Amino acid sequence: MTDSGLDYIELLQHEVNKNPDRLLDVGKAEDQEEVPPPCRTLPALCSIPRSLVISASLGGTPVTPQLTETLRKSGAPHQLRKWDRASDEEQYMTYYTMSVQLQTVLAAPGRQMVNSLSDGPPRRWGQAHSAERACPAAGLDDGVYSRAEVHKQDPGVGSWGVQVLQDVVKSHSLRRILFGGTFHVFNYEWRKSFFQFREPDSDLSYALEADRGGARAIQMVIQARIIKYLLFSRPSSTDRRTLHSFVQVDQRDQEKALAAALSDSLWLAGQEEQATVTLVTEDYCITPHLDYKLDNFTEKLQLFTFDKKDDVWKFILDHIQCFKGEGSHGVILFLYSLICSRTVDRLMDDLDSNTSHLLHLSLGNFVCQQALLNLLLTGRASPHVFNGTLQFGEDGQPLEHPLQGVLCRSDVGYLHWSREQMDRGGLPQVGSMLKTPRFPVWVCCINSSYSVLFSLNRSLLSDWRMEHQFKLFYFNGQNCQRATAQLTVDTHSHHWEALSTEVDPEKRLPSLEMTIRTKWDGAAIDWNGTDPFY
Repeated sequence: MTDSGLDYIELLQHEVNKNPDRLLDVGKAEDQEEVPPPCRTLPALCSIPRSLVISASLGGTPVTPQLTETLRKSGAPHQLRKWDRASDEEQYMTYYTMSVQLQTVLAAPGRQMVNSLSDGPPRRWGQAHSAERACPAAGLDDGVYSRAEVHKQDPGVGSWGVQVLQDVVKSHSLRRILFGGTFHVFNYEWRKSFFQFREPDSDLSYALEADRGGARAIQMVIQARIIKYLLFSRPSSTDRRTLHSFVQVDQRDQEKALAAALSDSLWLAGQEEQATVTLVTEDYCITPHLDYKLDNFTEKLQLFTFDKKDDVWKFILDHIQCFKGEGSHGVILFLYSLICSRTVDRLMDDLDSNTSHLLHLSLGNFVCQQALLNLLLTGRASPHVFNGTLQFGEDGQPLEHPLQGVLCRSDVGYLHWSREQMDRGGLPQVGSMLKTPRFPVWVCCINSSYSVLFSLNRSLLSDWRMEHQFKLFYFNGQNCQRATAQLTVDTHSHHWEALSTEVDPEKRLPSLEMTIRTKWDGAAIDWNGTDPFY
């Protein structure tokens, strides 16, 4: 770094140290959709093991034609440049983070900025960058700059490959559709979440270790799809299934099942026409504006689009460690892949006036909205669980904005029960599209906690005689569960009655039993010696 560059950095550090209490997120007041809270320090950078970061030579293609078209219409140039990572990255990031701090410290009404950040970093870096500086897209208020890089591929793969470090609004669009704004980032609970199996060839070898935070809902939907694959889709599956044969899963079977579960969800989201997988590369893909909170993860996304479902599965299987490795941010990567497969434009069409984004803040953590669960289950982010579209309100009058429900039968189902909602008389009525899926596997939302219920018998959903008496198996994802719970459900012999003598509401009305009765009304349920839990 040159002497002038060092002097500039020292000036920035001096100003930041003098005024640490005045670090605020800044932007034009008229363009701000939200007022972020004061922040004393920049967020900790996400550390991803190098073994889980892909090489730039792997390639990558544009994912959302709608967003790319937006760029063309807005006049943003598509520029290609080679980022010399070794010489530029450290110097650029030092300049960028400290410039953000200095801008926030010195920003005041009517006060001139010392130095324009748009002039670039210190002289040496600016000379290399200025001729090819990417331009902001006219007419877009997100203010993210775009780069595209050209990398020499392996001669065995092809001559030249273009790594498209995506459109001007990609990173902002991801943040807005997830959180409703660009200032929020995933917290530690989300960043540490990935898809980790229990020990192979154990009693729970099919099972994922689920987290307690907001990522749990996603993990349990993928768990349901893993069970569906192992029971009904893997080559060794037969019509005669037993719990013993089901749990015989080695590590390679685990990886294939996880790849199948992830690719199924992405393919559905892409309307069974294409799917996108996002991985993390070594280089920065975008240069964020000041109203964007850097997380050193989203800015390094690399996108891969496929037109065949088998290709999606094979690609994920080849890079399965990027989703199941510790430190991989595997759940976030899958969530980004899901959004890119669906595309932001389609998601906005799916949502209604009451739901504008996929996560909401609850007790200090971001949790999944129903729209995100439906996106995972059906490929469409409808905000409600009833069948079809609701055109009229309870008063019989046409709704100004029709409410979007579930339009097609899902592969795996969904059951919902909440003691609090039941006591208030506001329990949502899940429609048959989710209650009666194609395969006898259900994601259960029980008192806002997620788990999976399943049957070994696929005929349970097609032959009414099978519903007289049958077995269901239950897994709640918690580390304390050491074996799959087995329940016997009887809908024919006698009707269930609540134990009126019990004071404890959980003993009088066990939550899992009440959830099952939303599907099989009045069923008597035997836990076969296990104490009820959920």
